[in-house]
Formats: sequence, structure tokens, C-alpha cells
Amino acid sequence: MKIEDLRMVIDEREKKSGIPDLLKEIGVKVEMKNLPIGDYIVASETVIERKSVSDFISSVFDGRLFDQCNRLREHFEHPAIIIEGNLDEIVQITENPLVFYGAVSAVALDFKIPIIPTPNASNTAKLLVAMCARQGKTTGPFLKKIRKSGDVNRQQLSVLCSLPGVGEKLASRMLKKFGSPSNSLNASIAELSKIEGMGESRAQKIRKLLDTANKTDEKTNQKTLHDV
Repeated sequence: MKIEDLRMVIDEREKKSGIPDLLKEIGVKVEMKNLPIGDYIVASETVIERKSVSDFISSVFDGRLFDQCNRLREHFEHPAIIIEGNLDEIVQITENPLVFYGAVSAVALDFKIPIIPTPNASNTAKLLVAMCARQGKTTGPFLKKIRKSGDVNRQQLSVLCSLPGVGEKLASRMLKKFGSPSNSLNASIAELSKIEGMGESRAQKIRKLLDTANKTDEKTNQKTLHDV
């Protein structure tokens, strides 16, 4: 298939990455839209979520990652995640690299979504072209009518899945035992350890994450208070 025959639908927020321009330069047909799910639709059932290394880690802590994975898997047959950048940055971004690798494991094993690393925007563009080219026929509707998720249970699972070592199955068991995310987050190590598949070591990591004080620079706090 010729490059000129390739077509992608790209989220408007990806303009600043420079990737849409790279794709246009080589002749790919690019349509910029406000996508409710994913960043690049390269075929009717193939959607790509692109994240920098820092954004991937941030999305773990704020709960976005697993909610996005749920929605990617729910609406597309072939979702994938691209992590763009230098993976050596992980140790500079988070004190515990296992947070990153734990999330990668959950995405790959629990959600069955492949994760592909690329070093920069240029290589991401080349990967997208390759993924688009292998689809063959590129005509037909790419966009779907997707409503914002209003499933409370799914959102509750996403919150708990942001905890270290917690996948969807374990999150479901936590909700079943404690009744709500709030009760789950307030559970003791002993209570968490009783959940099937949890174990004391994982329970300790969860409590450590939840109980450790934020190490924001004291001077910054004082300046903020003064400005207020």
C-alpha cells in the first residue's frame, strides 16, 4: 500500500507533539478531531494512546491510566499504548520504579493491551505508519459514538487499580470486601492481607503509599501561603 493511501484520525491535542506534521510531510491523510478515546485511530478497530514516560507515570498516580485502558478495551478491538521517551528517566521521575513497571504489567496482563516503547516523536510516527499500513483497507468510518463513562463501578475499580500491584481482579475483591473505595483505602494492613491474592507484602506497599507524607518543599509551601 502506498503512503498516500494511508489515513489516520488524530486527536487535536496531539498537534503540539509534532507527530501530525511529520505524518503529513510524508503524505499520510490526517484528520484532526476531538477524540473521546485514544490519540490516533489508524483503522476502524485500532486505536493508539500515546504517552510520554512522565505522563504515563502521572496517569498511574491520578487514576487516569486504568480508566483509559478500560475505555480503550471496551470500544476498540485492537487498542495499544505507545510510551515515548527515554525509559532511564523513570528513576528521576519516581522514587520507586516498580510503580512504573507494575502499571506496565497490569496494562499488558490484566487489560491485554500491548505497550510499545519509542525513543522520540520521529520513531512514533514511523510506528504509526507501519500500524496503519498493515490494516489494508482504510476507508469507512473510523469515529464511533462514544459516551463518557458513567459506570460508577468501573470508575471505582479505576481508583483502586491505581494502587501498587492492584489489578482489576484484586480491585473487585477489595470492593466486595470493604464496600467502597473509601473503606478500601482506609483498611489496615491486616485487613488488606486477608483479601485473596493480596498478601502482606503488597498490603504494606499500599499502606506505605497512602500513609507517606507528601515531601513538598517547605519553602514552596511557605511562599504559597504568603502569596495567598
